[in-house]
Amino acid sequence: MTNQNKQMKDVMSQIMAIPAIGPLMALLLASIFFATQTDRFLSGSNLSLVVQQVMVVGTLAIGQTLIILTSGIDLSCGMVMALSSIMMTSLAVDYGVNPFLAIIIGLVISALFGLLNGALVTMIRLPPFIVTLGTYSIAFAVIRIYTTQTITNLPDVMTFFGKTFTIGSTAITYGSVLMVILFLIAWFVLSSTAGGRYLYAVGDNPEAARLAGISTTRLLISVYVISAVLYGIAGLLLTARTGVGDPQAGQNSNLESITAVVLGGTSLFGGRGNIMGTLVGALIVGVFRNGLQLMGVESIYQVLITGILVIVAVSIDQLSHR
Repeated sequence: MTNQNKQMKDVMSQIMAIPAIGPLMALLLASIFFATQTDRFLSGSNLSLVVQQVMVVGTLAIGQTLIILTSGIDLSCGMVMALSSIMMTSLAVDYGVNPFLAIIIGLVISALFGLLNGALVTMIRLPPFIVTLGTYSIAFAVIRIYTTQTITNLPDVMTFFGKTFTIGSTAITYGSVLMVILFLIAWFVLSSTAGGRYLYAVGDNPEAARLAGISTTRLLISVYVISAVLYGIAGLLLTARTGVGDPQAGQNSNLESITAVVLGGTSLFGGRGNIMGTLVGALIVGVFRNGLQLMGVESIYQVLITGILVIVAVSIDQLSHR
């Protein structure tokens, strides 16, 4: 019995060592709780709705995870997403630009913001918090200068990812599928490529990584550019989901993406985290908001509970880091 107990303990230790197991247990407990409060929660249509509601923030959170793993943070992600969405839709609707070309231009604009962030962080050595706070304001101002009107009558190409296909009786959006594919790609890159290992190394100890021959400057710039392109893709998903180009969008998306990353177990100190944990973190936020909505809880309390979740997750990260 002693050997069996020891083996069982070893198995449990291995399970608990899986980075995403904590967030996954939290997601499971939250789902069980809301399932006991309302019969509608576990319906296929409602669970599909939860994924639809998190596909934009989830895509933002992929880029945010990459940056936080390098010990950085990006406060500009929501505004870069909104600017990309506005430029895509405006070019296609107001100026008659081919929708595919308009989407590419929107992604390029996002990438330029990422390049600016990365250059300021690496070459001038400015703190990522300050840099991205500044580019948040720049993107916000550019949107307001460019337009304050909601852009409607979008071409079908820009709303494609908001369309659905059915599995059984459950409707699933193409945007949800794209988000999952992006998470799988990010998981593969981080876990199975040299670039992914270098990213963790830079986040853990940038000076040691530099001495080991890693080009930290090039790596960090690449991370910020790739993340910004992901923000542009999130802008396309936002456009597809809402059916409009909204200049008011994205103002709180930076906090929502950081919430998903932190709840997913990625350390704000860098060098430690798991991209699949971020997916679970985004789903936790979506489950709480959806469940509370089904229970008839006012939206302001949903924001309150989300804030409490962030503080708890960061506190756990701080204690584990010590």
